Order: sequence, then structure tokens, then C-alpha cells
Amino acid sequence: MTTAAEGPTNRLAGESSPYLLLHRHNPVDWYPWGREALERARREDRPIFLSVGYSTCYWCHVMERESFSDPETAELMNREFVNVKVDREERPELDEIYMAATQILTRHGGWPNSVFLTPELEPFFAGTYFPPADRSGLPGFRTVLRSLAEAWKTRRRDVQKQAASVAAAMRRFLEERTLPAAGPPAAGEAAERALADLERSFDPQWGGFGGAPKFPSPSNLFLLLELAGERPRAAEMLEVTLDRMARGGIYDQLGGGFHRYATDREWKVPHFEKMLYDNGLLLEVYAREWRRAGDPEAARIVRETAEYLGRELTSPEGALWSAQDAETEGHEGAFYAWSREQLDEVLGEEGSAFLAPLLGFEGPPFFEGAYVLHLPRPLAEQAARRRTGREALLAEIEPLRRRLFAARAERPRPLTDDKVLADWNGMAIAGLATAGRLLPEPELVERAARAAEFLLATLRPAGGPLHHSWRDGRLGPRAFLPDYAFLVRGLLALHAAGGPDGGERWLAAAVELADEQRRRLGDPAAGGYFMAAERPDVLFRSKEALDGAVPAANAVAALDLLELAAVTGERRWLEEAEATVRAFAALTAGHPAAVKTLVLAGERHRKLLERRPGLAVAAPAPAASPAEEARAVVRPRLNLQPAGGDGWRPFSLELAIEPGWHLYPHATPPDVGFPTAVESEDAELRGLSYPPGVERRSAYLDRPLRLYEDRVVLRGELRAPPAAGRLLLRYQPCDDRRCLPPTTVEIDLPESP
Repeated sequence: MTTAAEGPTNRLAGESSPYLLLHRHNPVDWYPWGREALERARREDRPIFLSVGYSTCYWCHVMERESFSDPETAELMNREFVNVKVDREERPELDEIYMAATQILTRHGGWPNSVFLTPELEPFFAGTYFPPADRSGLPGFRTVLRSLAEAWKTRRRDVQKQAASVAAAMRRFLEERTLPAAGPPAAGEAAERALADLERSFDPQWGGFGGAPKFPSPSNLFLLLELAGERPRAAEMLEVTLDRMARGGIYDQLGGGFHRYATDREWKVPHFEKMLYDNGLLLEVYAREWRRAGDPEAARIVRETAEYLGRELTSPEGALWSAQDAETEGHEGAFYAWSREQLDEVLGEEGSAFLAPLLGFEGPPFFEGAYVLHLPRPLAEQAARRRTGREALLAEIEPLRRRLFAARAERPRPLTDDKVLADWNGMAIAGLATAGRLLPEPELVERAARAAEFLLATLRPAGGPLHHSWRDGRLGPRAFLPDYAFLVRGLLALHAAGGPDGGERWLAAAVELADEQRRRLGDPAAGGYFMAAERPDVLFRSKEALDGAVPAANAVAALDLLELAAVTGERRWLEEAEATVRAFAALTAGHPAAVKTLVLAGERHRKLLERRPGLAVAAPAPAASPAEEARAVVRPRLNLQPAGGDGWRPFSLELAIEPGWHLYPHATPPDVGFPTAVESEDAELRGLSYPPGVERRSAYLDRPLRLYEDRVVLRGELRAPPAAGRLLLRYQPCDDRRCLPPTTVEIDLPESP
């Protein structure tokens, strides 16, 4: 195929994946993964070269420029191999299988993943990035191609033996994760061992775990959040890590949002791609940390990251796009890094001198002759040095930050991968809904709802099965396990955030998808869920249990099922959650550090049974609606005194609040929380007196927050009409996980004597 404007194209020109489309003008005779390529390999008895990558992968771009665009290399590839290109984000089940092969063969992994297969799809050689020619001890790609083509022709039996051996090792690696046990592993023991592993690798100075490179690793952070209330060491590791990440160059100090990882121990120099999954998960982590510890910096990071997602990664329809590239015009970080001359030109001498110590560019440059902006010291500490407050310092910084942001916006922009993925959108929906509920910021909940509405309408056409991806009007393959697990998780977060119907439609959608997940991917014999439905072009059906860049899908599914059990009261969800946890009990007991989200699921299971012991032995009554649950949280008791000569009757209204719940006092500003109030439509009220509440740490408005807990008494006077009237008690109950919808309770008044 040719076009006058663009020149020759290959088969990838008909695909919708941005990653595949980046290769459509290569001279390589690329195929997408599918029947045509696999049948040709078998018919012509050729090995398959499988190249797996993704659109924002820096080294994928480098290999595309150096090797796949080179006519000599392409001629060799086309002559000796059937060449298949896969977007790992569109086919995660293939990515998992063949990344396992690369790790078995090379003891490491990464992207691009370069795997050579027999026509039966068994791998016999693998690597990641190869330079075009031999250099620095690495074989060049052309050398690898010639060597493997020769081996296929002259040492076929050896190649096939190697492939069979690797396939057997892959099967063991992927299938031996599931060794069902009679019951879930001991949650407390697994949690202690996982926490001990984190302590051994924790960096007390810079936060994070291990040395460079450093990744956010949300599975670590979610487990620490779960344990922080009971184990001070978990809280300390969490606080240090979140602080250092937020102040580092891994966080975009101008535009918000997190880059993929840091190349150094201090989080200063990132690998600059920005992924939706990192930002969706970290949005939730920082929102929950704000709620737990009241750190104002956590609230700032939440708001700025949410703003980044809205500005850069939200489609006109409200769904969220996948990622932004690390490079512009072939240079990694060119959009984000600054020379001192560029900073001085934008800020002027005075502004540059003021910001240099705050944003880390007063010393020598540390990234290819340039700076990555970061906060060397906490804002509160910097404010104290200047004898001012944190908010006042932020106000001074803001106009200069806007000036830098505007100047940066004039640069060539990184490419955006605009495909919509169900699982990554689920992570962002959960992050936005949780942040909107906890801060509170209702607009974030609305954005989460809009994304969910798009996914449910577009990725489930006509109410049919869920699909994995969508781009430019085209649906991708049927859903994989992460799509169900993370989208259900997002819908449950929306349900917790309430809404006009108390979030019931989100709960109903979550139940539908969880049932579909069980039907399509469940393993009734051994428990747990397969990554994908059975297909003839997939070597194995694996079950994802190990945490990676995102929490493992089977573990997230178990957490979803536990949440469904808690909010619906249906024992079937608890039974399915227990079967999922049991499926990986041996893995959890033997290697808890590798499956921290399964450990978290064990902790949630333990706490659920402690809180709801009857759930484990008998099916409870039908679950209450959120409105009914909200009314059950508070037990009001009216004490009405006799009327005086003027007809006014003193009263006290005692509110007994269930343990673990709180209400917002009457004086709470509406943008902080829904204030408790007593009103009446038919009785006169005067002299209403509301207690101030107990003080709790808060980041909102940079001051402590007051709450009603346990027992409060509201006082006033009323003059009722001759016929019986009523008081209206309005409040919104919240716990450390969710807020129920605002509720009105009617309290009948006796008839006047």
C-alpha cells in the first residue's frame, strides 16, 4: 500500500493502536497478532519474530528508528521471519506470557520485548532492546537475526528442544501460582512478613524501596495504608515515601501528575513518560493519606494530579486516555527539563533567584546539562526559613510557576496515546471518586461518573460483554481480568461516593460485571480467575497474582468481592472472595513480598469477619440502601420540656453516632462537608445551639477540622402548631472509607397540650 503523502505503508496501517500505527511506514513486513500471521508461519515453516511494546516506551522508539526503519535490517527480517508487532496494552495476556519467557531466558525483562517463536508459538530466544550493530558487549540486532535464522535452518532439533524446555518452564511459572488450600492463609502472619520485607528494603532518607531506579509501586503503598493505623513503622515508611515522591522530579512540579519512575535514588530524575495507571492509583493513595494523616501536601498533590488528568488525559467524551510520551523530537525529557538560561529568561533575575532554592536549580545542572524541577526541602520548612506561612509561600510561588508553565506549553509536546482502556480507566475512576469523596471535591466525583458512563455505554455495546479498549470509534478485544477487576473497583468507589440515587446504579453495574467476570474467566475447580478467555492463538491461560507496576488483577478481584459482600450483605460474594484467596494461598504463604495485594485482601477479609461475623455463617437480610444505612448510623432521641407562658418549649436532641462514623458540625463550611442542622417546616425554632465538635487533624483549609463523634446534644426552643409537627434532622455520616448520602430524618413532635 502507498499513499502519495506518506509513502509506503505495511499491514499495521489498518490498526487502531497508536503503538502499531507508529510502525506503519517501516519497511518491515509487519503483521498484527492474528490468524494471518500464525498461519503463514506454519505454512512456510518460518520462525516468528514477536516485538511487544507500547506507545510511550522510550526504547521502543529507539529500536524503531535504529532497526525497524533500516532497509537492510528490514530485508533480513522479511526474508527469514514472520514479523509480528503487539501493543502490550491492547493484549496484556500475550504480554504476560512472553514476558515470562524473556525473564526465564535472560533473568530480566523490559520493553521492547523481543521474542523469537516457533510456528507453534513456543519461544526459543528472547531479549529486550538490541542495538542495530554489535557494541559494548551487546550483540547487534542484525547479528541476532542472522544467528537465529541460521540455527533454524541447520540446528532445528536443538532449537525445538530449547523451545519445548522454555515452554515447560513457562507453564510451571504461570500455572504453579495456583495451589489451592483448604482456607485463606493467616492474614496477620502474611502481613507481618510482607511488612518486614518492606522494612528491609526501605530507604529511610529518600523513601521508597531499594535503590535506583525507584518505582512508585502502588501495591506497597496500599498495603502500608492498610497497616498504618495499627503499625507505626508502616505509617512512617508511607509518610516518608509519599513526601519524597511528591517533592521529587518524578512529580511534575509545574503541571501536576507523576512520571513513570525515577532513575536515581533521590526521585530527582525521572523516566519522563506519564501513565494513566500510575496517576489514577497515586491519586487515590494521596487522597487516602490526606484523610489518614491530614497532610496538606497530600491534598495539594491530589488536586494538581486531578487537574493534570482533566487537562491532558481526558477525552471530549469524558473517558481518560492512556499515556504521554517521554520524549519529544527524539530527546527524552525535552519538554520538562530546563537550562539555567531558559529559567532566567522566563523568570527574570529576581524571580529566578527567588525560585532557585525552592525548585532545585541553584546548584549545578544534573540532567544532561539541565534541571528537573523539584522541591529539595518541604514547603513548610522553606516557609519557616522565610518567616512566613506555607500558604503565603505558595501564593508567592504561584505567579512564577504559571509563567514557567505557560513558557513550557510553547514547546513541542510529547505524543499522547489516546486509546481508552477499561482497566486503566477503572483505576482513574476509583482515584477521582475517592479523592472527590474524601477531600471533598464533588467535581472530581462528577468526572469519575462521566468516565464510567462512557465506558459502560461504549465498551459494553447494547449491554453485551465488556471490551478491553476503544479508540477512534473502534472496539478492541473482549475484556481481560484486569478490565473487570479495576472497573468494578472504580464503580464501587463511585457507589461509596453516593450521588442522586445514593450510587445505586454504580453498585448495580458492579454486580453485573462481577457476575460476567465469573462466567467468562472464573475457574470453578481451583478458584481465582484466568487472565483471558480460552483462545487457539494463546499458548497458556494464566492467572495474574504477582504485583507489578499495578496491583495483581486476581488480588484486586478478591478485594472487589469483599467490598461487594460488605455493601450487599450477600454471602456468595464472600464465598467467591475466599475461593480466590485460597487459590493463591501457597503463593501468599511462601512469597508474601511478591503478592502484597493478596496480603491486603487477607487483611480485609479478616477485618470484614471481625466487623460482620454473621456474614461468614449465614446469609444476612437484604442489604439496606445507602439512605437506610445513613439513617441507621445515627440514633436521635428528643427530650422536650414543658412550655413556658409564651408557648416556647426547651428541647435537647441527643445524637448517638455509631462507632467509626462521624458527622460534620453545623458550622462546617459547605465546601468542607455537609453541615448537621435541625429544621422544621411547621414548628417555629429559636435559640438553636450546636456543639463545636472534637478537633481532628485536617489538610483542608490548612487548619484542623471539627467533627461530631460518639454522642452530641443539640439544644434549642420550639413552638409547635396545635396539630402534631415534626423536626427535620439533616446530616451526612462518613467513616474513614466513604461518605453516605446526605440524609434527612423526621422526628415527630407531640401535639401541644
